Amino acid sequence: MARTPSSDRPERGRGGERGDRPQRGRGGDQSPRDREESEFVDKLVHINRVAKVVKGGRRFAFAALVVVGDAKGRVGYGSGKAREVPEAIRKATEQAKRNMVKIALREGRTLHHDAFGRFGAGRVVLRAAPAGTGIIAGGPMRAVFETMGVQDVVAKCLGTSNPHNMIKATFAALVNMASPRSVAAKRGKKVGEIIGRRDGAAAAAAAGA
Repeated sequence: MARTPSSDRPERGRGGERGDRPQRGRGGDQSPRDREESEFVDKLVHINRVAKVVKGGRRFAFAALVVVGDAKGRVGYGSGKAREVPEAIRKATEQAKRNMVKIALREGRTLHHDAFGRFGAGRVVLRAAPAGTGIIAGGPMRAVFETMGVQDVVAKCLGTSNPHNMIKATFAALVNMASPRSVAAKRGKKVGEIIGRRDGAAAAAAAGA
């Protein structure tokens, strides 16, 4: 009995025919977890190096501060410590993703109203801005606004320049941010009444100035 040439026999592996196996890698489909992680934008705010003197010399360790957001109003921060910088950044990023909060934005570009935040010796003032202003903020606060998706804002740090206190003070101000929809729900009124009263007060203040 003649054997079938090897070129005519289908090639099989663990998963059956080679053509039936799903392609993985750059050309394959991403898993839901990979797609979720790709939506986030992370920024490294600060890295601190500390040294511990031991009998054999010095042992260095690193502490990283990272801000993560989806550029649609969700933002979080985290810190991580490790003997290597990449591992410290990874720990900080994971903690930031677990501690994300949702902040309501006005027209998807700025804050609804001015806010004041304080944590320890850190004090910050956040002010809503008209379109085209950009992000007028420095250091850690800029990283928070960029990852959160804010396009127009004016922020000022009045206290310490410690990045940890500045980040926490900024989040303290953002968490207290109230949107017209939430205020209307609490007061039992319509959103249009809240927005109309706010616009009228702003026009009166501009006329008085």
